[in-house]
Amino acid sequence: MNSLIFPDWPQPSNISSCSTTRLGGVSLAPFDSLNLGGHVGDDPVLVSENRSLLQKLAGLPQQPLWLQQVHGTEVVCLNNGDWENTRADAVYTNQVGQVCTIMTADCLPVLFCSKDGQEVAAAHAGWRGLCDGVLENTAAQFSCPKSEIMAWLGPAIGPENFEVGIEVKEAFIKQSTDLASGFVPYGEKYLADIYLLARKKLQAIGISSIYGGSFCTVSDKNRFFSYRREGKTGRMASLIWINN
Repeated sequence: MNSLIFPDWPQPSNISSCSTTRLGGVSLAPFDSLNLGGHVGDDPVLVSENRSLLQKLAGLPQQPLWLQQVHGTEVVCLNNGDWENTRADAVYTNQVGQVCTIMTADCLPVLFCSKDGQEVAAAHAGWRGLCDGVLENTAAQFSCPKSEIMAWLGPAIGPENFEVGIEVKEAFIKQSTDLASGFVPYGEKYLADIYLLARKKLQAIGISSIYGGSFCTVSDKNRFFSYRREGKTGRMASLIWINN
């Protein structure tokens, strides 16, 4: 089983992208083994080694900027190589060699790319960030028309395992009643389809080239970390960058 997943989308030839699994690292249980999160209680030395392994595995041009993710909607732009704050849930660049990276362990990672290969981005979309507009804010950084952006939905909690309360459904349908189709009654709660909700939100702003969305981090325990399944666990990364 491979340590990396490569998006099934028609990325331009100068673009590289991937998503990690839990495989191929040095961390010990419950972070076994390619844990990339430095905030989850793992040995910092092992996390650092895993990040170095990732750079070699994926052929990264440099170590990424690792965000301090807060389930918000802020976007860091890596255009001038100088940023004041890493407290954000998305990252954008139009510069060669800058790696856009976010971490997840059930939340939805979304990679963005302009069809001409000149702009890329990565967003961390838990239900709060997804509801509040992190995908819209990320797409707003692109200078090209929204119709010229494609998106890939990476490994996240699947629709059969994402149990939520009515307050989550209400938060989404308050924005658009069209989002109600992303929720199926499940006893006194609902099962939410984060992939469907993301697709609808992207389509609403004019992005129709949407790929991926066939994973489930909760049910595929051999391949993915899952916070909902394990509580104390590692983090995976989804990455995209522009090559020379």
